[in-house]
Amino acid sequence: MKIIKDALAMQRAAFAEKQAGKTVGLVPTMGALHEGHLSLIRQARRENDRVVVSIFVNPAQFGPKEDLKKYPRPLKKDLALCRKEGVDYLFHPSPEMMYPQGYRTFVEVEGLSGLLCGRSRPGHFRGVATVVLKLFNLALPDTAYFGKKDFQQAVVIKRMAADLNLPVKIKALPIIREASGLALSSRNKYLKGKERASALVLNRALLLAKMLIRGGLREPKRLESRIKMLIEKEKQAKIDYIEIVDRATLEPVKKISAGTLVALAVQIGKTRLIDNMEAL
Repeated sequence: MKIIKDALAMQRAAFAEKQAGKTVGLVPTMGALHEGHLSLIRQARRENDRVVVSIFVNPAQFGPKEDLKKYPRPLKKDLALCRKEGVDYLFHPSPEMMYPQGYRTFVEVEGLSGLLCGRSRPGHFRGVATVVLKLFNLALPDTAYFGKKDFQQAVVIKRMAADLNLPVKIKALPIIREASGLALSSRNKYLKGKERASALVLNRALLLAKMLIRGGLREPKRLESRIKMLIEKEKQAKIDYIEIVDRATLEPVKKISAGTLVALAVQIGKTRLIDNMEAL
């Protein structure tokens, strides 16, 4: 595995691979890798001649009161995992490399970026779209891989790629969960003591939603109400949002159907967790 920290060196390496006729798969990450990330890397490994994994804790997607400084950075462990999975290139730039002095250009996917998580995290998806576009320009992937836990992120990136005519296919892969049902996330490490048990309320809420929908419930407001009642029974849980939306537009739906997404954001202690379920 070749570790690259320089942006131009990454671009040159990717260009050489493309010139040689090789396909490139990219898995963008912020590190603190877990089985969710590894599932993306394995899919990229199966489908491409070369695999690039980026590890970059992107300051542009963190708000002023968010956890940029505390975000886990177990680089040594991450490198070992990438080597084990047969990653060809590990791109690990510094913030100064990605955003040099005088940097002024950002990408905003209007509409989609202001919904769901965008309401409580203004500017977050501007930072996401900007860094992902930069990674696409540097790694030159044929396919890029994202997880469905961050469903809104995948929708934003797909829209950006389509709107800007980017020559890259975006794949969103299923959520990987612990045996308990908790969706894997790098932020799960922040959960302390009984908070981990409290965090299971997100999965219980989605399982309730699935049961009610399979039982014939189609009214979004009624479903939201039932989910809210369940979550509010958990003392350490504070709801950010419960949304029943179209999974392509992320806009609220009037009736639950095959194209519907149930999305949650819940604060457990000081840790904000998200999860979702495709309704049918």
